[in-house]
Amino acid sequence: MARSTLGRRIARGLSVSLLVVGAVVGLLWALQRRLVYFPDGAPVPPAAEVIPGARDVELHTTDGLHLGAWFVPAARADEPGTAVLLAPGNGGNRAGRSTLARALSRRGLAVLLMDYRGYGGNPGSPSEQGLADDADAAARALEDLGYPAERTIYLGESLGTGVVAALLARRPPAGVVLRSPFTELADVGAHHYPWLPVRALLRDRFEVVGPLSSSDVPVSVVYGDRDSVVPSRLSAQVATGAPRLAEELVLPGADHNDPVMFGPRVADVVARLAERVS
Repeated sequence: MARSTLGRRIARGLSVSLLVVGAVVGLLWALQRRLVYFPDGAPVPPAAEVIPGARDVELHTTDGLHLGAWFVPAARADEPGTAVLLAPGNGGNRAGRSTLARALSRRGLAVLLMDYRGYGGNPGSPSEQGLADDADAAARALEDLGYPAERTIYLGESLGTGVVAALLARRPPAGVVLRSPFTELADVGAHHYPWLPVRALLRDRFEVVGPLSSSDVPVSVVYGDRDSVVPSRLSAQVATGAPRLAEELVLPGADHNDPVMFGPRVADVVARLAERVS
């Protein structure tokens, strides 16, 4: 009798544990995009108030959204040369990338600072497909401004590396710069949540190595060796897997969002690649 009672208690305990685990997994499935995207949805000021000479542009997505962006012309160029499409990471908005945009402009590069849907006062909610549509709209806008893909460098930072990796398969650019890239988003999730079945749960995949492996576009990779968000080993794997690696720059002591990641050293990598492919 005692054994029967013990058996029932064990069975009830297992049932409760399974229900709790199931509830947690279900909650994470439903809310996972809140763990991936951290948009600053506040409206941003006019471009010229932040970057002298910059102007506001509007991106038009195929699913009917109108997204705000900034175009920063090259500080020293008599005619259109090379442009940079800057696909940001998963937080903030374009105002936080103004320092990098100015640094790129001073190096003779035009810049399109895009914000995804849900960021920087833009309508919509972010998702992998949504960000892909946004990047396509940004590439079309640059083409209308006189910079077709073959005269454009895609610069992706963190989550944006997944965005531009997918974009290069659809619209091959002159070159790609990946700042703090990961192999795929699931690898980052598995690192931070090793106790969860991340690969089974994750809806937005953002693969980077896969698209790069079938591309002959020159690629430069920049990352810090103290990255607490994207493990440095994943960025190193991206560099190793790029068939046409132009440059790999490891910034000693740098974490994911340190100021150096938005400053002149990253701009120099972009400028070197632009000179190489021009």
